[in-house]
Amino acid sequence: MSDAPSSHDPFDYATAFSRTIGWITRGEQATLRGKRVAIAGLGGVGGSHLLTLTRLGIGAFNLADLDRFGMENMNRQAGAFQSTIGQPKVDVVARMARDINPELDINVFPNGVTFENMEQFLSGVDLYIDGLDFFVLDIRAKVFAMCAERGIPAITAAPLGMGAAVLAFLPWRMTFEQYFGMDGRSTDEQQLRFMVGLAPAVLHQPYLVDPSAVDLANHKGPSTPMACEICAGIAGVQALKILLGRGKVIAAPHGLHFDAYRNKLARTWRPGGNNNPLQRLILSVARRRFMRR
Repeated sequence: MSDAPSSHDPFDYATAFSRTIGWITRGEQATLRGKRVAIAGLGGVGGSHLLTLTRLGIGAFNLADLDRFGMENMNRQAGAFQSTIGQPKVDVVARMARDINPELDINVFPNGVTFENMEQFLSGVDLYIDGLDFFVLDIRAKVFAMCAERGIPAITAAPLGMGAAVLAFLPWRMTFEQYFGMDGRSTDEQQLRFMVGLAPAVLHQPYLVDPSAVDLANHKGPSTPMACEICAGIAGVQALKILLGRGKVIAAPHGLHFDAYRNKLARTWRPGGNNNPLQRLILSVARRRFMRR
């Protein structure tokens, strides 16, 4: 006879996350249970971030998204199912997370992150993880700026091709704006700077078989489910190290880019961020390739 718990057994945190013990201690698991993580954007990679961190045993979240699931989300988004089309993303993924851990403390921001609710969204937060749509740059920049002001570590993980590029911005280190240099630039230039700054190693470009799919002007770009899951895995490890205070965190202007298709891992370093001479050269090439009219 199986000794597995039945569906009627009450939830038990220690049992639910016991298989993580060994890679972390029981004391560290208790620490994670007491942490609150804010995630803005619960679509492409944000939903995967939430489920990964929930399974890690994080006990509380602030979640923000204003969008609803559609058919175009099926190729990559954790909460996208035929049964959830038309439903608010934040409600769906919060429900999925609570189905893992019904004791979760979740604050939901169904209008997304706005300039008006940003302070509340970051209130009591130990870590911010960026899951905003690539093209949401004004809110993103402000959230990262507020994190820097409040001493909140922040992570952005970009699903690129069949891999992921991850940047961490730690308190009292290089800031998001210092790295990307987007303030005062045109929208097109901001998008380009964000794209190039995220992945200086450009590991994904050689196998982009149809460059026309990258259409910055119309806010469109290709994606894969593998990239979203890799993002969540790498960002989850960085989150663990930040929240537990152990293990080296590679922070901007250093970054990581892993590409599973090309079997490559690059550790990037761009002193000055997008103002670095090599980065300015890459930006120039990218302008010619992607900024079509």
